[in-house]
Amino acid sequence: MPFPLVIPTRAAGGKPCVRPARSVYARAVQDAERTKVTYRWERRKAVALGILESAGATFLLLIAVRWYETGAAAKGLIAAGGSVGLLMSPPTLSLVARRGWRTARAGATLAALGSAMFALMAAFPALPLYVAGSVVTMACVGASVPLMTQIYRENYPSRQRGKLYSRTVMIRIGTAAAFSELAGRVLAHDMAWYRGLLVVFSAAFAFVAFCLCHVPSRRLVDPGESHPFHSMRHLRQDRLFRHVLICWMLMGFANLMMLPMRVEYLANPRYGLAMDARMVALLVGVIPNLARLCFSPVWGWIFDRVNFLWLRIFLNLGFAAGILTFFLSRELHWLMLAATIFGISASGGDVAWGLWVTKFAPPEHTAEYMSVHTFLTGVRGVVAPQLAFHAAKLWPLSRLALVAVTLILLASVLLVPEARLKPRVVD
Repeated sequence: MPFPLVIPTRAAGGKPCVRPARSVYARAVQDAERTKVTYRWERRKAVALGILESAGATFLLLIAVRWYETGAAAKGLIAAGGSVGLLMSPPTLSLVARRGWRTARAGATLAALGSAMFALMAAFPALPLYVAGSVVTMACVGASVPLMTQIYRENYPSRQRGKLYSRTVMIRIGTAAAFSELAGRVLAHDMAWYRGLLVVFSAAFAFVAFCLCHVPSRRLVDPGESHPFHSMRHLRQDRLFRHVLICWMLMGFANLMMLPMRVEYLANPRYGLAMDARMVALLVGVIPNLARLCFSPVWGWIFDRVNFLWLRIFLNLGFAAGILTFFLSRELHWLMLAATIFGISASGGDVAWGLWVTKFAPPEHTAEYMSVHTFLTGVRGVVAPQLAFHAAKLWPLSRLALVAVTLILLASVLLVPEARLKPRVVD
């Protein structure tokens, strides 16, 4: 073990004294331990998050279509639940900073709220409570995103951040795929079992809260501002950040328009497919998640090494190809190919969406940058599903898909000039 650094100082009486400084070695050991503990509990938490991901991606909307037979407005609200949480992320972040809470504690509180709401939905099966509960539970997931990004920035070293994050994503994806298959079989046998499914979702949220209680974290820097949207100032002050978010708004709006329409396209008899719950879960949950599982470590490796903007452009093209293939197809083999393309692109999107601000933001402002990103994601996530479900009454889904692809291609073209410049270095 190296000798500690010694700094000469003066005592109160003016006499020289010697004060040992904290050694670089000790700091490195402590940082390594934080990384180890965080990674251990993140792997466990990823199992529960995989179950909850299947809820937001497939089952909450499927139950609304098949059991409650809801209208377009209710389906749009359910699909936008996670986005409501993203909209709430700036005021949530402001509240956490003012209260002086550690970020992991705040995330655990949100998870406990989600667990309680799923339990209420299971105990009292009524449509208004189901719709409201679906929004609240998925909002709890969305609102916690900037908190977790701050933890990753603090506890994962920059050269390993993408790799460690993608490994936990693999666990989450694998769980989501397996659980989608199992739950799809159960609901295909009897849709009345959906209440038991809600109990499982409640337990998953409770386990997330338990895991977060063991993750080391720090308090957020309180900017001293009472305005809950104070973090939005970065849009005005950071030109590159603003430009990337404008492009992301175009791409994200298109993608979030078509995402809930996958379940609608496969399950609603109006479109001629009318697949059962098992087939819907296969094409919306199982196949995409298996593709994500296989490619997630690849994208994590790429994220740590390449210019992020070129990565974002390449992922955009993958999403465009997946949308076109899915909504212009009726044969099973083409739908399976489209689900695979979407899964490959989504695996890269998981890493890019969750970590990209760590390549743009100063370390102390990571959570603020992420809250701006998640807020804008929430805006499009609330508006896009509602617009899509209502537009589908007037247009065929193939035309809606072409509109979405056009927006994605425009976003990619606008990113090219910035991608050609030298990437920003913040770590």
